[in-house]
Amino acid sequence: MQYRYVTKDKLKVSLLGLGCMRFPIIDNNPALIDRDKAFEILSYGFENGINYFDTAYPYHGGKSEGLVGDFFENIDRNKFYLATKSPVWLLESKDDFMKYLNEQLVNLKTNYVDFYLLHSLSKRTFDKIREFNFKEFIEKAKNEEKIKYIGFSFHDEYEVFEEIIDSYPWDFCQIQLNYMDKDYQAGLRGLSYAKSKGIDVIIMEPLKGGKLASAPEEILEIWDQARVKRTPPEWALKYLYSLEGIATVLSGMSTLEQIKENIELTSKEDILEKEDFDLVDRAEKIYKSRIKVGCTSCNYCMPCPSGVRIPNVFELYNNKSVYGSAYESRKSYKNLIDGKEDASSCIECGLCEEACPQNLPIISFLKDAHGDLI
Repeated sequence: MQYRYVTKDKLKVSLLGLGCMRFPIIDNNPALIDRDKAFEILSYGFENGINYFDTAYPYHGGKSEGLVGDFFENIDRNKFYLATKSPVWLLESKDDFMKYLNEQLVNLKTNYVDFYLLHSLSKRTFDKIREFNFKEFIEKAKNEEKIKYIGFSFHDEYEVFEEIIDSYPWDFCQIQLNYMDKDYQAGLRGLSYAKSKGIDVIIMEPLKGGKLASAPEEILEIWDQARVKRTPPEWALKYLYSLEGIATVLSGMSTLEQIKENIELTSKEDILEKEDFDLVDRAEKIYKSRIKVGCTSCNYCMPCPSGVRIPNVFELYNNKSVYGSAYESRKSYKNLIDGKEDASSCIECGLCEEACPQNLPIISFLKDAHGDLI
Protein backbone atom coordinates (compact mmCIF):
# COMPACT_ATOMS: atom_id res chain seq x y z
CA MET A 1 0.00 0.00 0.00
CA GLN A 2 1.19 3.50 -0.80
CA TYR A 3 0.61 6.32 1.66
CA ARG A 4 0.38 10.09 1.46
CA TYR A 5 0.93 12.61 4.24
CA VAL A 6 -2.30 14.50 4.81
CA THR A 7 -3.25 17.71 6.70
CA LYS A 8 -0.86 20.04 8.49
CA ASP A 9 -0.18 17.24 10.97
CA LYS A 10 1.13 14.96 8.19
CA LEU A 11 -1.05 11.98 8.95
CA LYS A 12 0.04 8.85 7.10
CA VAL A 13 -3.08 7.98 5.11
CA SER A 14 -3.47 5.15 2.59
CA LEU A 15 -3.60 6.33 -1.00
CA LEU A 16 -6.57 4.01 -1.53
CA GLY A 17 -9.49 4.69 0.80
CA LEU A 18 -12.54 2.48 1.24
CA GLY A 19 -15.84 4.18 0.44
CA CYS A 20 -18.62 2.60 2.49
CA MET A 21 -21.62 3.31 0.26
CA ARG A 22 -21.52 0.26 -2.01
CA PHE A 23 -21.41 -2.72 0.33
CA PRO A 24 -23.02 -5.98 -0.88
CA ILE A 25 -26.76 -5.96 -0.19
CA ILE A 26 -29.56 -8.51 0.17
CA ASP A 27 -32.75 -8.63 -1.95
CA ASN A 28 -31.65 -5.52 -3.86
CA ASN A 29 -32.40 -3.45 -0.75
CA PRO A 30 -29.70 -0.79 -0.12
CA ALA A 31 -30.60 -0.67 3.59
CA LEU A 32 -30.15 -4.43 3.96
CA ILE A 33 -26.36 -4.81 3.95
CA ASP A 34 -24.92 -8.30 3.69
CA ARG A 35 -23.08 -8.01 6.98
CA ASP A 36 -20.76 -11.00 6.55
CA LYS A 37 -19.60 -9.96 3.08
CA ALA A 38 -19.23 -6.31 4.13
CA PHE A 39 -17.14 -7.34 7.14
CA GLU A 40 -15.01 -9.49 4.85
CA ILE A 41 -14.32 -6.48 2.61
CA LEU A 42 -13.58 -4.20 5.56
CA SER A 43 -11.33 -6.80 7.16
CA TYR A 44 -9.33 -7.46 4.01
CA GLY A 45 -8.88 -3.74 3.41
CA PHE A 46 -7.79 -3.02 6.97
CA GLU A 47 -5.42 -6.00 7.15
CA ASN A 48 -3.82 -5.07 3.83
CA GLY A 49 -3.00 -1.44 4.48
CA ILE A 50 -6.15 0.65 3.98
CA ASN A 51 -6.52 2.97 6.95
CA TYR A 52 -9.02 5.55 5.62
CA PHE A 53 -12.69 4.56 5.76
CA ASP A 54 -15.33 6.94 4.41
CA THR A 55 -19.01 6.72 5.25
CA ALA A 56 -21.92 9.16 5.61
CA TYR A 57 -25.22 9.61 7.44
CA PRO A 58 -27.48 8.55 4.52
CA TYR A 59 -25.38 5.73 3.02
CA HIS A 60 -27.23 2.42 2.71
CA GLY A 61 -30.45 3.96 3.98
CA GLY A 62 -28.72 5.18 7.13
CA LYS A 63 -27.18 1.78 7.96
CA SER A 64 -23.58 2.25 6.78
CA GLU A 65 -22.32 4.20 9.81
CA GLY A 66 -23.67 1.59 12.22
CA LEU A 67 -22.08 -1.29 10.34
CA VAL A 68 -18.72 0.51 10.15
CA GLY A 69 -19.00 1.26 13.87
CA ASP A 70 -19.67 -2.39 14.64
CA PHE A 71 -16.66 -3.52 12.62
CA PHE A 72 -14.19 -1.15 14.29
CA GLU A 73 -15.65 -1.35 17.80
CA ASN A 74 -12.86 -3.54 19.19
CA ILE A 75 -9.99 -2.34 16.98
CA ASP A 76 -7.31 0.03 18.25
CA ARG A 77 -8.68 3.51 17.43
CA ASN A 78 -5.20 4.80 16.58
CA LYS A 79 -4.80 2.38 13.68
CA PHE A 80 -7.42 3.79 11.30
CA TYR A 81 -9.08 7.03 10.26
CA LEU A 82 -12.86 7.45 10.13
CA ALA A 83 -14.51 9.92 7.81
CA THR A 84 -18.20 10.73 7.83
CA LYS A 85 -20.38 13.62 6.74
CA SER A 86 -22.90 16.06 8.15
CA PRO A 87 -26.28 15.77 6.35
CA VAL A 88 -26.58 19.52 5.83
CA TRP A 89 -29.78 19.24 3.75
CA LEU A 90 -31.58 17.98 6.87
CA LEU A 91 -30.64 20.93 9.07
CA GLU A 92 -33.51 23.04 10.33
CA SER A 93 -31.49 25.14 12.80
CA LYS A 94 -27.87 25.66 13.76
CA ASP A 95 -28.35 23.31 16.72
CA ASP A 96 -28.90 20.46 14.27
CA PHE A 97 -25.21 20.45 13.34
CA MET A 98 -24.34 19.07 16.76
CA LYS A 99 -27.48 16.93 17.00
CA TYR A 100 -26.50 14.94 13.93
CA LEU A 101 -22.82 14.77 14.87
CA ASN A 102 -23.70 13.30 18.27
CA GLU A 103 -25.98 10.75 16.60
CA GLN A 104 -23.19 9.82 14.20
CA LEU A 105 -20.72 9.31 17.03
CA VAL A 106 -23.16 6.84 18.59
CA ASN A 107 -23.60 5.08 15.23
CA LEU A 108 -19.84 4.80 14.78
CA LYS A 109 -19.24 3.79 18.41
CA THR A 110 -16.48 6.35 18.79
CA ASN A 111 -15.76 9.55 20.70
CA TYR A 112 -14.49 11.43 17.68
CA VAL A 113 -14.40 11.51 13.89
CA ASP A 114 -11.01 12.00 12.27
CA PHE A 115 -12.26 13.59 9.03
CA TYR A 116 -15.66 15.29 9.17
CA LEU A 117 -17.22 16.70 6.02
CA LEU A 118 -20.11 19.03 5.34
CA HIS A 119 -21.82 16.77 2.86
CA SER A 120 -22.50 17.54 -0.80
CA LEU A 121 -22.13 21.31 -0.69
CA SER A 122 -23.66 23.33 -3.50
CA LYS A 123 -24.57 27.01 -3.74
CA ARG A 124 -27.92 26.32 -2.11
CA THR A 125 -26.63 24.25 0.79
CA PHE A 126 -23.63 26.50 1.30
CA ASP A 127 -25.92 29.50 1.72
CA LYS A 128 -27.93 27.45 4.21
CA ILE A 129 -24.96 26.49 6.40
CA ARG A 130 -23.72 30.08 6.37
CA GLU A 131 -27.11 31.15 7.66
CA PHE A 132 -26.71 28.58 10.45
CA ASN A 133 -23.16 29.78 11.25
CA PHE A 134 -21.22 26.65 10.29
CA LYS A 135 -17.96 28.21 11.50
CA GLU A 136 -19.26 28.38 15.06
CA PHE A 137 -20.22 24.71 14.89
CA ILE A 138 -16.80 23.68 13.56
CA GLU A 139 -14.95 25.49 16.32
CA LYS A 140 -17.24 24.04 18.98
CA ALA A 141 -16.92 20.49 17.65
CA LYS A 142 -13.15 20.80 17.46
CA ASN A 143 -12.88 22.32 20.94
CA GLU A 144 -14.96 19.44 22.32
CA GLU A 145 -12.65 17.04 20.44
CA LYS A 146 -15.54 15.45 18.57
CA ILE A 147 -13.90 16.08 15.21
CA LYS A 148 -10.24 16.44 14.34
CA TYR A 149 -10.22 17.73 10.77
CA ILE A 150 -12.94 19.54 8.88
CA GLY A 151 -13.70 19.53 5.18
CA PHE A 152 -16.54 19.36 2.69
CA SER A 153 -17.63 17.28 -0.27
CA PHE A 154 -18.69 19.21 -3.33
CA HIS A 155 -21.30 19.00 -6.11
CA ASP A 156 -21.78 22.21 -8.08
CA GLU A 157 -20.09 24.49 -10.60
CA TYR A 158 -16.42 25.47 -10.32
CA GLU A 159 -17.11 29.07 -9.30
CA VAL A 160 -19.03 27.86 -6.26
CA PHE A 161 -16.08 25.65 -5.34
CA GLU A 162 -13.77 28.65 -5.21
CA GLU A 163 -16.28 30.55 -3.09
CA ILE A 164 -16.45 27.71 -0.57
CA ILE A 165 -12.69 27.12 -0.52
CA ASP A 166 -12.10 30.81 0.21
CA SER A 167 -14.69 30.96 2.99
CA TYR A 168 -12.81 29.03 5.70
CA PRO A 169 -9.38 27.50 6.45
CA TRP A 170 -10.45 23.96 5.59
CA ASP A 171 -8.23 21.00 6.38
CA PHE A 172 -9.31 19.09 3.27
CA CYS A 173 -12.04 18.78 0.67
CA GLN A 174 -13.55 15.99 -1.41
CA ILE A 175 -14.33 16.27 -5.12
CA GLN A 176 -15.44 14.01 -7.95
CA LEU A 177 -12.63 13.41 -10.42
CA ASN A 178 -11.68 10.82 -13.02
CA TYR A 179 -10.28 11.00 -16.55
CA MET A 180 -13.79 11.56 -17.94
CA ASP A 181 -14.64 14.33 -15.44
CA LYS A 182 -11.61 16.60 -15.81
CA ASP A 183 -13.83 19.63 -16.37
CA TYR A 184 -16.86 18.48 -14.38
CA GLN A 185 -17.79 20.45 -11.25
CA ALA A 186 -14.51 21.26 -9.43
CA GLY A 187 -12.46 19.14 -11.82
CA LEU A 188 -8.74 19.58 -12.42
CA ARG A 189 -9.08 23.35 -11.86
CA GLY A 190 -10.48 22.68 -8.41
CA LEU A 191 -7.68 20.25 -7.60
CA SER A 192 -5.12 22.87 -8.57
CA TYR A 193 -6.89 25.66 -6.69
CA ALA A 194 -7.18 23.65 -3.48
CA LYS A 195 -3.51 22.69 -3.76
CA SER A 196 -2.56 26.37 -4.13
CA LYS A 197 -4.40 27.04 -0.86
CA GLY A 198 -2.65 24.20 0.96
CA ILE A 199 -5.85 22.15 1.20
CA ASP A 200 -5.62 18.38 0.77
CA VAL A 201 -7.97 16.81 -1.75
CA ILE A 202 -9.82 13.50 -1.37
CA ILE A 203 -11.13 12.02 -4.63
CA MET A 204 -14.49 10.30 -5.04
CA GLU A 205 -15.91 8.45 -8.07
CA PRO A 206 -12.51 7.49 -9.54
CA LEU A 207 -14.24 4.84 -11.67
CA LYS A 208 -17.26 7.04 -12.37
CA GLY A 209 -19.61 4.82 -10.42
CA GLY A 210 -18.04 1.69 -11.92
CA LYS A 211 -18.46 2.82 -15.54
CA LEU A 212 -14.69 2.86 -16.10
CA ALA A 213 -14.15 -0.57 -14.52
CA SER A 214 -14.70 -2.21 -17.91
CA ALA A 215 -14.19 -0.90 -21.42
CA PRO A 216 -15.46 -1.49 -24.98
CA GLU A 217 -13.15 -3.07 -27.53
CA GLU A 218 -11.99 0.20 -29.11
CA ILE A 219 -10.87 1.49 -25.70
CA LEU A 220 -9.11 -1.79 -24.92
CA GLU A 221 -7.22 -1.41 -28.21
CA ILE A 222 -5.90 1.94 -26.97
CA TRP A 223 -4.80 0.47 -23.64
CA ASP A 224 -3.01 -2.33 -25.53
CA GLN A 225 -0.72 0.25 -27.13
CA ALA A 226 0.83 1.14 -23.76
CA ARG A 227 4.28 -0.08 -22.77
CA VAL A 228 2.91 -1.16 -19.37
CA LYS A 229 -0.21 -3.31 -19.62
CA ARG A 230 -3.00 -2.27 -17.25
CA THR A 231 -6.62 -3.25 -16.64
CA PRO A 232 -9.37 -0.61 -17.11
CA PRO A 233 -9.65 -0.03 -13.32
CA GLU A 234 -5.88 0.34 -13.13
CA TRP A 235 -5.88 3.00 -15.85
CA ALA A 236 -8.54 4.95 -13.96
CA LEU A 237 -6.79 4.75 -10.59
CA LYS A 238 -3.25 5.24 -11.91
CA TYR A 239 -4.42 8.36 -13.74
CA LEU A 240 -5.38 9.87 -10.39
CA TYR A 241 -2.37 8.50 -8.52
CA SER A 242 -0.18 10.28 -11.06
CA LEU A 243 -1.67 13.74 -10.42
CA GLU A 244 -0.17 16.14 -7.90
CA GLY A 245 -2.20 17.29 -4.92
CA ILE A 246 -4.29 14.17 -4.33
CA ALA A 247 -4.23 12.82 -0.78
CA THR A 248 -6.50 9.78 -1.02
CA VAL A 249 -8.66 8.15 -3.69
CA LEU A 250 -11.91 6.59 -2.46
CA SER A 251 -13.32 3.50 -4.08
CA GLY A 252 -16.65 1.95 -3.12
CA MET A 253 -15.64 -1.68 -3.51
CA SER A 254 -18.56 -4.13 -3.49
CA THR A 255 -16.73 -7.45 -3.71
CA LEU A 256 -13.66 -9.09 -2.23
CA GLU A 257 -12.24 -9.45 -5.74
CA GLN A 258 -12.50 -5.70 -6.34
CA ILE A 259 -10.70 -4.76 -3.15
CA LYS A 260 -7.98 -7.33 -3.75
CA GLU A 261 -7.38 -5.99 -7.27
CA ASN A 262 -7.35 -2.35 -6.18
CA ILE A 263 -5.01 -2.95 -3.26
CA GLU A 264 -2.63 -4.90 -5.48
CA LEU A 265 -2.46 -2.22 -8.15
CA THR A 266 -2.13 0.55 -5.54
CA SER A 267 0.89 -1.24 -4.12
CA LYS A 268 2.70 -0.74 -7.45
CA GLU A 269 4.42 2.62 -7.33
CA ASP A 270 4.56 3.17 -11.08
CA ILE A 271 2.85 6.29 -12.41
CA LEU A 272 1.67 7.28 -15.87
CA GLU A 273 4.24 8.70 -18.28
CA LYS A 274 3.53 11.37 -20.89
CA GLU A 275 2.69 8.78 -23.55
CA ASP A 276 0.25 7.17 -21.11
CA PHE A 277 -1.53 10.47 -20.55
CA ASP A 278 -1.78 10.80 -24.34
CA LEU A 279 -3.53 7.41 -24.46
CA VAL A 280 -5.90 8.51 -21.71
CA ASP A 281 -6.77 11.61 -23.75
CA ARG A 282 -7.48 9.44 -26.78
CA ALA A 283 -9.72 7.15 -24.73
CA GLU A 284 -11.58 10.15 -23.36
CA LYS A 285 -12.23 11.45 -26.89
CA ILE A 286 -13.61 8.10 -28.03
CA TYR A 287 -15.92 7.87 -25.05
CA LYS A 288 -17.14 11.42 -25.63
CA SER A 289 -17.74 10.72 -29.32
CA ARG A 290 -20.39 8.24 -28.18
CA ILE A 291 -22.45 10.91 -26.42
CA LYS A 292 -25.96 11.01 -27.83
CA VAL A 293 -27.09 14.35 -26.39
CA GLY A 294 -24.77 17.25 -25.59
CA CYS A 295 -26.72 18.16 -22.46
CA THR A 296 -24.64 19.94 -19.82
CA SER A 297 -27.27 19.58 -17.06
CA CYS A 298 -27.54 23.35 -16.74
CA ASN A 299 -31.23 22.80 -15.76
CA TYR A 300 -32.50 25.79 -17.72
CA CYS A 301 -35.15 23.42 -19.07
CA MET A 302 -36.37 22.67 -15.56
CA PRO A 303 -38.83 22.41 -14.03
CA CYS A 304 -40.73 20.71 -16.81
CA PRO A 305 -44.48 21.47 -16.52
CA SER A 306 -45.20 17.77 -17.18
CA GLY A 307 -42.69 16.57 -14.60
CA VAL A 308 -40.17 15.08 -17.03
CA ARG A 309 -36.70 15.01 -15.48
CA ILE A 310 -35.08 16.03 -18.73
CA PRO A 311 -31.38 16.14 -17.71
CA ASN A 312 -31.73 12.81 -15.89
CA VAL A 313 -33.26 11.16 -18.96
CA PHE A 314 -30.40 12.40 -21.13
CA GLU A 315 -27.79 11.29 -18.59
CA LEU A 316 -29.14 7.74 -18.65
CA TYR A 317 -29.38 7.80 -22.46
CA ASN A 318 -25.76 8.95 -22.71
CA ASN A 319 -24.49 6.49 -20.12
CA LYS A 320 -25.98 3.58 -22.03
CA SER A 321 -24.33 4.72 -25.25
CA VAL A 322 -20.98 5.86 -23.86
CA TYR A 323 -20.26 3.15 -21.29
CA GLY A 324 -22.52 0.32 -22.40
CA SER A 325 -24.36 0.42 -19.08
CA ALA A 326 -27.64 -0.83 -20.53
CA TYR A 327 -28.85 -2.72 -17.45
CA GLU A 328 -28.12 0.11 -15.00
CA SER A 329 -29.53 2.81 -17.29
CA ARG A 330 -32.74 0.93 -17.99
CA LYS A 331 -33.18 0.08 -14.32
CA SER A 332 -32.86 3.75 -13.38
CA TYR A 333 -35.18 4.75 -16.21
CA LYS A 334 -37.79 2.33 -14.89
CA ASN A 335 -37.74 4.35 -11.66
CA LEU A 336 -38.48 7.50 -13.68
CA ILE A 337 -41.34 5.69 -15.42
CA ASP A 338 -42.76 4.59 -12.08
CA GLY A 339 -42.68 8.21 -10.91
CA LYS A 340 -44.16 9.49 -14.19
CA GLU A 341 -40.99 11.52 -14.72
CA ASP A 342 -39.86 9.76 -17.89
CA ALA A 343 -39.87 11.06 -21.45
CA SER A 344 -43.30 9.59 -22.24
CA SER A 345 -44.84 12.30 -20.04
CA CYS A 346 -43.67 15.00 -22.48
CA ILE A 347 -46.59 16.96 -24.01
CA GLU A 348 -44.33 18.74 -26.52
CA CYS A 349 -45.10 22.21 -25.18
CA GLY A 350 -41.66 23.40 -26.33
CA LEU A 351 -40.83 25.45 -23.22
CA CYS A 352 -37.66 23.41 -22.68
CA GLU A 353 -36.41 24.09 -26.19
CA GLU A 354 -37.04 27.81 -25.80
CA ALA A 355 -35.00 27.81 -22.58
CA CYS A 356 -32.11 25.61 -23.75
CA PRO A 357 -28.94 27.73 -24.19
CA GLN A 358 -27.55 25.12 -26.59
CA ASN A 359 -30.68 25.09 -28.76
CA LEU A 360 -30.99 21.31 -28.46
CA PRO A 361 -34.00 19.64 -30.14
CA ILE A 362 -35.06 18.33 -26.74
CA ILE A 363 -38.45 16.97 -27.76
CA SER A 364 -36.91 14.80 -30.48
CA PHE A 365 -34.08 13.65 -28.22
CA LEU A 366 -36.57 12.69 -25.51
CA LYS A 367 -38.38 10.43 -27.96
CA ASP A 368 -35.09 8.83 -29.00
CA ALA A 369 -34.05 8.33 -25.39
CA HIS A 370 -37.36 6.77 -24.43
CA GLY A 371 -37.21 4.32 -27.31
CA ASP A 372 -33.69 3.29 -26.33
CA LEU A 373 -34.25 2.97 -22.59
CA ILE A 374 -37.54 1.09 -22.31
